[in-house]
Amino acid sequence: MNKIEHIGIAVKDINAANDIYTKLMGAAPYKQEEVESEKVMTSFFANGPNKIELLAATDDQSAIARFIEKKGEGIHHIAFAVDDIYAEMKRLQQEGFQLLSDAPKKGADNKLICFVHPKGTNSVLIELCQEIQ
Repeated sequence: MNKIEHIGIAVKDINAANDIYTKLMGAAPYKQEEVESEKVMTSFFANGPNKIELLAATDDQSAIARFIEKKGEGIHHIAFAVDDIYAEMKRLQQEGFQLLSDAPKKGADNKLICFVHPKGTNSVLIELCQEIQ
């Protein structure tokens, strides 16, 4: 893992959250994008090398909707940039971590993604991200 790629924050209302984070960060999101496979609308904010991803459910049955129903709005995951997501997935499986998918999926912001189950990471959902070339 190279660095923290972004911190994901689950929100109920993407527009209201965009307003809050625009004021907080001093800049509007650089990208807003729907990820149909995850049933979410995302907004990305940058501050130097750091990024925040806001995630709002587009379906009541999505993982983000269930997360907010159970835990409320807040930090959902920490994403780490990797050079080779396939190799990193294999390494983590060999170390005994449980992945939430057998293969990476296309995520937001031009990334291949895979999540590591929080049961093995002190209740923190970890996302692996590789830039799509």
